[in-house]
Amino acid sequence: MGKGTEWPAEMKEFRDPVTGAAITQLTDYLAHSYHLYFTNDGWYDNGSKILICSDRGNATNLFSLDLKNGVLTQITDLDKNVSKGIQGTYINPVKDEAYFTYGKTIIAIDLDSYEEKVIFTLPQGYNFSNLSCTADGKHLCFGLSEDLSQTINSNLSGGYVGFEETEAARPHCQICILSFETGETKVIHEEKRWIGHVNASPTQPHLITFCHEGPWEKVDHRIWVLNIKTGEVWKIREGEPNQYAGHEYWHADGLHIGYHGFTESLDRKDGKFLGFAKYDNSVCEEFEFPYQNMHIHSNDSTYIVGDGQQSSAYHGERYQDCIFLWRKTDEGMEGPRILCKHRGSFQIQQVHVHPRYTPDGTKILFTSDRTGYGNIYLVEVPDFESLPELVEGKLIKS
Repeated sequence: MGKGTEWPAEMKEFRDPVTGAAITQLTDYLAHSYHLYFTNDGWYDNGSKILICSDRGNATNLFSLDLKNGVLTQITDLDKNVSKGIQGTYINPVKDEAYFTYGKTIIAIDLDSYEEKVIFTLPQGYNFSNLSCTADGKHLCFGLSEDLSQTINSNLSGGYVGFEETEAARPHCQICILSFETGETKVIHEEKRWIGHVNASPTQPHLITFCHEGPWEKVDHRIWVLNIKTGEVWKIREGEPNQYAGHEYWHADGLHIGYHGFTESLDRKDGKFLGFAKYDNSVCEEFEFPYQNMHIHSNDSTYIVGDGQQSSAYHGERYQDCIFLWRKTDEGMEGPRILCKHRGSFQIQQVHVHPRYTPDGTKILFTSDRTGYGNIYLVEVPDFESLPELVEGKLIKS
């Protein structure tokens, strides 16, 4: 095995037992396979291919999956003993080139020739956060976080071990921007707060969001916007003191930011909501609902997908492990409607369900370890009204 190795199609189709939705299983191997992080668009070559990650061959590598015929092509051959940020790979929006962290470096890989080159080396005493590419394809944005491994035992991808302790330690963090034209890297923001989720707007080259990482109820504020040109930084969605929002992502217009959250009451996190705001806070809409999600995603504010972990009020019901859809109407947010069962365990970061709409909004990509191993699925989105509704834990068929 190595770069250029092709794997025959593993695709199979089936119908969801609850809703009848058509699902295509894209991978089927006795090792975890999973798509890129839900904020990262993995489609390229005019939408005919997607980048995925797979642990086949006892090593984690990037693969290209041809959606026309299902053939997988291995495009990296990475040392299994070197730490890597494969799930956070980010594709340049104007050319077939992608970027990921590998050990103490950032690698650029040509998606046609699979040629790799080092474009940045980590300074001593820091670890990488995630990275993303500006909308004009000219710059790479990424976070650096002070290395606290000597004092804090952490395993953030497996059970969030050390999550609370890292936030409380107030690590020194930086947001950097690298010019592809000159190779120059400069720090555009830094503070003694744990910074994560550095996400560039898909249409506005001067805007990025980032978060203050940690337990949402303990950080000073979660969602922030940074103007690369001016260095100005501001909060998104002030909210009430007992309301917490996060898992922010850009809508396709690159102007609005989606998120979900909860309201804390006494010792319970009982009020759930989802919403969106314009980058300058000139627009903000939120909708309450009784269902908890690990993540949500949408291309705009009309249709929203969530990975369907229900609130404790309905714990133990049959429909806890489903992908839910909501639709925004003049009266509010309608739903949830059940699209399909995902049966994901969320055991480790790689097998989080991370549902994401396809760019045209006709399908939803997700990962599930429903078979024991993580695999990647595409489910077709039928007419919203045809899907069964969930009301107080009970399924109501249309």
